[in-house]
Amino acid sequence: MAFIETVPVDQATDEVRGMYERAQGSLGYVPNWAKVFSQRPQVMSGWTGLLGSIRGQMDLRRYELVTLAAARALRSSYCMLAHGSILRNQFYKPEEVTAIAGDFSSAGLTPAEVAMMTFAEQVVRDASAIREEDVQGLRDHGFSDPEIFDIAAAAAARCFFSKLLDALGAEPDAAYSQLEGDLQSRLTVGRPISQAPVESVPAAAVPK
Repeated sequence: MAFIETVPVDQATDEVRGMYERAQGSLGYVPNWAKVFSQRPQVMSGWTGLLGSIRGQMDLRRYELVTLAAARALRSSYCMLAHGSILRNQFYKPEEVTAIAGDFSSAGLTPAEVAMMTFAEQVVRDASAIREEDVQGLRDHGFSDPEIFDIAAAAAARCFFSKLLDALGAEPDAAYSQLEGDLQSRLTVGRPISQAPVESVPAAAVPK
């Protein structure tokens, strides 16, 4: 559920139904975040474009690590569970993701990866406190200025999405309850996982 009214999955039409169907095509169900955006589907279109322009410039593993660090600083269960799941499914064993989510500085990552995740947390917690030497520290780890821009952009963009979902009460989808116990617990840093079953868009009626 959410704190605002959302368009029921079985009643969605036009732009909202299209948004629900696209999300379902990726996840297999209509996620709770999409329901929140049913009030303003055009904002989701803008977010999709922004996110694609940022993520498209980054190695996927790097993007997911940066996003996980930002989500942890934001205490966003939804984004921690979503991006922790991607890391688990595509890059690491469950226990490795559990360790990274708990303390990435001692989880076996490279010094460069630790530096970029630390920077992502700084962006979230107080970007105004970042100094030129912090950026230089990333350069010293081998990051180019375009890559530093990408790291900052990914972390800053996460603030929009995570804060919007939490502000409107969107709970992480029940599908995340299938994650391993220790990993699920480590990734659930804010709102609890929803107990409501996931929903799917009903098939369109065939004209007679």
